[in-house]
Amino acid sequence: MADPTTTSATPKMKKPVASVSAPAFETPKFEMPKFEIPKFEMPSMEMPVAFREFAEKGIAQAKENYEKVKSVTEQATEMLEDTYATASKGYSDYGLKLIECARANSNAAFDLYGELLSAKSYAEVVELTTAYARAQFDTMTGQCKELTETAQKVATETAEPIKEGFASFGKAA
Repeated sequence: MADPTTTSATPKMKKPVASVSAPAFETPKFEMPKFEIPKFEMPSMEMPVAFREFAEKGIAQAKENYEKVKSVTEQATEMLEDTYATASKGYSDYGLKLIECARANSNAAFDLYGELLSAKSYAEVVELTTAYARAQFDTMTGQCKELTETAQKVATETAEPIKEGFASFGKAA
């Protein structure tokens, strides 16, 4: 235990006294010691002619390869643009065919409903629905054939720019 009569005395710090000539908010200036950066001189040496020629050939070959890559990249970009444009047009045509088929089927169904409302007997209803079913079977068979032909045409036309692009890449290599 600590003795209560003894007090631990800490040495008191002296407060800095502001000088009369400098304002109180200014800090004293500290100057960095001045060091000079050592100057290393590069030895003056001539590059061998063979090394210089090798470097020049490497640069020329790099430029030539860059031009080839740039050309092939531009061709690939054009090929992709053509493919996208062809595919977009083909998909649009296919969508229009689908809408046309749906419209024709809807009109046929509404015509059937109108005829069924004017039917006089059950036998006439059976006759109308049977005729409608046969006609729709034939119509849908034709529509499926048209849609298949359209899809094949779109696929063929879309693949054509890709085939041409690969053929031209094969010639460039």
